[in-house]
Amino acid sequence: TLRKPLSQSSMADWASKNLNMHTQGIFRRRISISNMLSWNGGSIKKPMLITSNRTIKKEACEMFKLVQSYMGDRQTRMDRNHVALVTVTKCWSVQGLRDELYIQLIRQTTDNMCYRSLAWGWELMAISLAFFSPSPKFQSYLEGYIYRHLDSDENIAQRIKELVDLKNKKNSKSRKKRKQNTEDEGLPISTYAKYCYRKLQKVAVTGGKKGLRKPTVEEITHARNAILTPSLFGSSLEEIMLRQQDMYPGNKLPWVQTQLSQQVLALGGEHTEGIFRIPGDIDEVNALKLQVDQWRMPSSLSDPNIPASLLKLWYRELEEPVIPQQFYKECISNYENPDAAVAVVQLLPELNRLVLCYLIHFLQIFAQPSNVGRTKMDVNNLAMVMAPNCLRCQSDDPRVIFENTRKEMSFLRMLIVHLDTSFIKGLV
Repeated sequence: TLRKPLSQSSMADWASKNLNMHTQGIFRRRISISNMLSWNGGSIKKPMLITSNRTIKKEACEMFKLVQSYMGDRQTRMDRNHVALVTVTKCWSVQGLRDELYIQLIRQTTDNMCYRSLAWGWELMAISLAFFSPSPKFQSYLEGYIYRHLDSDENIAQRIKELVDLKNKKNSKSRKKRKQNTEDEGLPISTYAKYCYRKLQKVAVTGGKKGLRKPTVEEITHARNAILTPSLFGSSLEEIMLRQQDMYPGNKLPWVQTQLSQQVLALGGEHTEGIFRIPGDIDEVNALKLQVDQWRMPSSLSDPNIPASLLKLWYRELEEPVIPQQFYKECISNYENPDAAVAVVQLLPELNRLVLCYLIHFLQIFAQPSNVGRTKMDVNNLAMVMAPNCLRCQSDDPRVIFENTRKEMSFLRMLIVHLDTSFIKGLV
C-alpha cells in the first residue's frame, strides 16, 4: 500500500533537496524551483534530478526531447507510438532514468498553456506506469502530484486562461495562436489523473513489466487504450463482467477465468509435474496476457504452465480479492472448521461466490489422487500456492502476516476438500 500523499509544503521541501538546480543567462543565475517545475519549450543541458551517473546525465537531456516530441512541443519525424516506445524502453532498461522521466513529465504538465500538449503529457505518464514504478524515494512525490489533479479540471482551465492572458499582455501578436491552444481536446485531465493514481498504487506493489523482452509497440498501444478501456487484469469482478456483457451476455462467470482454466486442462495441466508451482516463461506469459486482454486465446500454446501462471496472476491482481476484505476475519477464524468454512462461501456476494466455487471446482480436479501422483501437487500444495491469490492480509506486522498465511492456506484447503461444487459443471 502507498503512504499518505506528500503535502505541497513537503513536496517543495523534497524538490529543494533533490532537484538539480539549473542556471540561465550569461551570469548563470539559478532558476527558481517554480520555474524548474514549469513547462519549458526549450531543451535542458543537464538532468532534472541530482545524479553522478554519466549515462543518466547524457540520456536525461535526450529523453527531455522525446517527452517534448510526444507532447507535440517539438517536431520529430517519428510517430508518437515510436516516440513512446523509445522513451519507455530507455527507462525500462535503465532504472536510474525512471524518476527523471516522471519529474520531466511533472514539469511539462505544470503551467502548460496548450491543453492538447498537457493531455499528451499525462497520457505518456499513464503509459509509463504500465511498465515501471518510480523509486520508493520518489513515489510519494509523484503520488502527491497526481493526487492534486484528481478533481482539478476547472482549476486547470482557469490556470490556462490566466497564463494565456498574461502572455497576451506581453505579446499581443500571440493572441490568436494561444486562443487556439486553449481549446479543450480529448479527455479531462482528471480522467488521466484517476487512472494514473490507481495504476501507481498497483505498479508500486507489482513492480511493472518483468522478463527479458523489451517493450513492444503493441504493449504501448495496449497501455494507452487501457486509460479508457479497463484491462481484464487489475479490475474489479463487476467491471470485468460489465465489459464482457456485449460479447458474452449469457455468461455468469468471467470469460478470462473460464478460458484460462480450460486452456490449462486442454494442455494436460492436471498431469504436469509442479503445475501452479513452476512458473511459465515470463515473456510468454506477458505475450499471452496481451492477447487475452484483447479477448483472444491463441491456439499455439503448448506449455500448460503459461496459462496457469497467467490465471494465478489474474486472481492475484483483482482490484478486490475473490473473497472480499470484509469476510477475511471470518475466513481465518474458521480455518479448522469445515462446516464454518463452507458457510462463509454461502455469505459471499453472488458473483464472488460463483467465481470462488469455479476456482475450487477447478482445483478439486488437480486434488484427485490419480492426478496428484503425476503433478506432485497435493491439496496442501494447491492451497499453499493459491491462497495468496484469494485472500489478502491487510496487516503490516510481519508476525501477523506469517501467522495468517498458515490460516489462509488451511482455510482454502478446507474448501478444496469439503466444498460441494458439483453445480458449477458446465457453467460459463
